[in-house]
Amino acid sequence: MDPTSPLSGPLLSAISGTIDGFLAAQAPLLSEIGATPLLDVAREATAGGKRLRPAYCYWGYVAAAGQPDDDGPLLAVASSLDLLHVSALVHDDLIDAADTRRGLPAAHKRFEELHAAQRGRSSAGEFGTSSAILLGDLLLMWSIELADASGAGLLDRARPLLSAMRAEVTAGQYLDVAAQYGVTGATTPAEELDVARCVLEFKSARYSIRRPAEIGAALGGADDALLAALGGFGSLVGRAFQLRDDVLGVYGDPAVTGKPYGGDIREGKRTVLVLTALAEASPADAAELEALLRADELSDGDVERAAGLIDASGARAHVEGLIEEHYTQALAVLAATDMTADGRTALGELAARSVRRAH
Repeated sequence: MDPTSPLSGPLLSAISGTIDGFLAAQAPLLSEIGATPLLDVAREATAGGKRLRPAYCYWGYVAAAGQPDDDGPLLAVASSLDLLHVSALVHDDLIDAADTRRGLPAAHKRFEELHAAQRGRSSAGEFGTSSAILLGDLLLMWSIELADASGAGLLDRARPLLSAMRAEVTAGQYLDVAAQYGVTGATTPAEELDVARCVLEFKSARYSIRRPAEIGAALGGADDALLAALGGFGSLVGRAFQLRDDVLGVYGDPAVTGKPYGGDIREGKRTVLVLTALAEASPADAAELEALLRADELSDGDVERAAGLIDASGARAHVEGLIEEHYTQALAVLAATDMTADGRTALGELAARSVRRAH
């Protein structure tokens, strides 16, 4: 694999092939049960995507051990992280009542379409919700199965990290929901911002970047010093990654992101970007922004107004500064850490792609 292009075609094809092969092996059981729609929607949901988590896992291994002679076991563990990711996305779209994912119908909407096509009884929405919950659960179980069956020599060393990753993203998602509904116990803007930073670390930074890189390095036999360094690097890049998502959640181009414009505003999300705006805006602007965030329905003009208020507060510029600061610090960690040259090159390229993106 080419470390100067760490998300190149060969690696993406290998990851996709691993996932497709695993899903194909599940077909006989689901066919026997009569539940093939679960597999059909799983295939759609796992197609495409950034494949960042498998890539960080793969190159974390390379950072510790160099390029593997047989990368099959590593690819299985790395690909299992994408099954975990899609499991979380299926449930996340339900929680957020999001109808699309990557510009296509979300899993629960696909099940609603199946209900309509077969003229099913009762509520299509309830069928879609129930089926998507089950699909998300199934993908989580499959992610564990794929990793366990990988044959990776040092899998036992990575198991605590895999377990931590699953628990952290679930608990982080709960905290995100609790923050949105105002049940975290935070009573001041400063406390709310602390909660948002905690969500950023556990729902995104560790889950998206840190744990995958650490898991790969553990599989490669990394010593404690390298694991600690990659952990620090991963948290820094992961925070910048989520902060970029926060910006795109307000200002992203729907044609590029595949999500509605201003989706975070419409959902009333209490992100670091939004909470910084509420803290820094004038009292009148903060009150207006708060009212828009609490509204049940917003027009496109309302969303534009909220985005303008956030920009005028200086929050967008502040968050862009944080992104650059975290990214620069992450590169400094890479430069100062003893690892393979291929690993350092690839992880640096991945960091740039994670932070400097439009979707």
